[in-house]
Amino acid sequence: MRSRLVARSARLALAAVAAAVLTITATSTAAAAADSGSDVGQACGTNDLTFTVSEETQAGGYLLVSAKALPGITCYLEGVFPSASFGSSADTEVSPAEHSVTETLKLSGNTVAYAGINPKTTDNDNGRQFDKIHLSVAGDEINSVTLDLPDTVTVDRPIATNWHADPADAVPFSG
Repeated sequence: MRSRLVARSARLALAAVAAAVLTITATSTAAAAADSGSDVGQACGTNDLTFTVSEETQAGGYLLVSAKALPGITCYLEGVFPSASFGSSADTEVSPAEHSVTETLKLSGNTVAYAGINPKTTDNDNGRQFDKIHLSVAGDEINSVTLDLPDTVTVDRPIATNWHADPADAVPFSG
């Protein structure tokens, strides 16, 4: 009888220790979540960002796309290139200019991510004129936005860089 009581007491003690450990773990996890506020590692979606496009002259001319999180949003943008096209035809979709993925960028407040798009990578008279671009975060094409371009551009085999924290790293070089 005594060995049953000892075994039962040992099981109860182990259960109490396990419950205490779970309580401490849950409290630590909740405190860590409270410390980082709304920063829960959310991937950026197209609707989480505002985009602007400017025309740059370096490297023969390209479009610099800037992405910024909407007020109150903190999200992460992977270093892959943006999903973009100039029209509905497949030959106006941008291809990657870079093949390696860069760091993941945390967008919040005034932090900006940059990608460069070279609309014409060919050295010929081919191409079509466009004054708008359809843009989204890769993987979120259903929520694409249409932006007016600063000027009409000729499009033929367009390429785009990955997203970067520094606009100097977003210059698209073809070749």
